[in-house]
Amino acid sequence: MKQASLTLKNFNGREFSLKSYTAENENRPLMLVIPGGSFDHLSQKESEPVALAYYKAGFNTAIVQYNLIGDPGMIYPDAALDVLTAIKYYRQNMSGVIADKIYTIGFSAGGHVASVANYFATSKDYQAEYGYYQAEVVPNKTILGYPLIDIKKIGFPLPDGAEEMLPADPKINDTALAVTRETPATFMFQALDDQIVLVDNSISYLEALRKAKVRSELHLFEKGGHGFGLANYHDHDWPNDPHLASWFELSLAWLEF
Repeated sequence: MKQASLTLKNFNGREFSLKSYTAENENRPLMLVIPGGSFDHLSQKESEPVALAYYKAGFNTAIVQYNLIGDPGMIYPDAALDVLTAIKYYRQNMSGVIADKIYTIGFSAGGHVASVANYFATSKDYQAEYGYYQAEVVPNKTILGYPLIDIKKIGFPLPDGAEEMLPADPKINDTALAVTRETPATFMFQALDDQIVLVDNSISYLEALRKAKVRSELHLFEKGGHGFGLANYHDHDWPNDPHLASWFELSLAWLEF
């Protein structure tokens, strides 16, 4: 396995980094990992462990270190454009990547970034504004783990002044509104007892996918809370629950058909 760090400029001219794990002399699908972290950090348990798990399952992988609150500029459009730029880079420039098997997986806030990226990829307005084509940047499939879809469907009040800072585009604030027939096929998983990102997020996104006739699958676990990642950890006091962890094997099977 070859590990590397790479810095790119997104379609808005902002620099961001990728950390990759690739096999040498072997063509593989690519999984782009988009960690959660409340937009102010990147969750460790949703970063390298996830990238390594998909690598061991036969994928090349890369962690997208997208725009956060503490970085210059606004989270959007840059966080989503980081994802699209990474897809274009790997689809056009990276040997060893199967160009029509590029997937994204986003957790929590990273799930919001992934779903906004899919909106931007399929929107003619954003294509025209930032100068890319849908075929260059759209992932072939997307996985969303306990994803934030509607910024207001959370288990706590928005901080004072937060509403004034939300993007003007309502389809960013609630990405279920952005789903069309062009949205990539989507696999989702979440726990019903999630008190941080309410399960209504996954349900509303599934309903939007169903109405648009987009291939989709949602697995709801009775218990697990929020932020369980792979749920197979044995250190760091991170979750270790074989039932929750089954989402990973389910995702691999889903990606095969």
